Amino acid sequence: MITIVDYEAGNLKSICNMLDFLNIKYKVSFDPKEIEEAKKIIFPGQGHFAQAMKNLKEKNLIEPIKNAISNDAKFLGICLGLQVLFEKSAEANGVKGLGIFKGEVKKFTKGKIPQIGWNKIITTPQNTYLSDDYFYFVNSYYVCPQDQTIISSTCDYNINFAASVEYKNVTAVQFHPEKSSKAGVIFFKKWLNS
Repeated sequence: MITIVDYEAGNLKSICNMLDFLNIKYKVSFDPKEIEEAKKIIFPGQGHFAQAMKNLKEKNLIEPIKNAISNDAKFLGICLGLQVLFEKSAEANGVKGLGIFKGEVKKFTKGKIPQIGWNKIITTPQNTYLSDDYFYFVNSYYVCPQDQTIISSTCDYNINFAASVEYKNVTAVQFHPEKSSKAGVIFFKKWLNS
């Protein structure tokens, strides 16, 4: 059973649609106990870093998410769900992220912002679930991990940036695999079956 974290941050429906398409059982929850005890978690995200952290705090989900990760729950963060894993973001000065990874989130300074559309990722040896393929992005910001070895793929948008990270039981991607057609389906299947 997959637990999707509902903290009022966007793309829930598209994640549910993908899991329905794959005939995967899941539940959508904002119950701290359910999330803390979950074995597989999808953490979606769309919107503003500060609002996401505010919602997580109000719903008492910060510690349950951290505890689930500490307890080796398989964790998948998507888009904003990647960014909040870091310590801070240029989108919200003074707002602390979850701090699962050391590093920060920076804003693109060149080209059309946000980046919207298909772009190719290049995987690194850290990658388990992705392939060098085109995925669908909608992002103005990108993560800068202090530990570069957790980067599992990179992408180029006027700058080479981390498109995904992977460390032990945590996988997180900047793009939207649920909107990435065949490449997204393949990614979800690999992650769900792991």
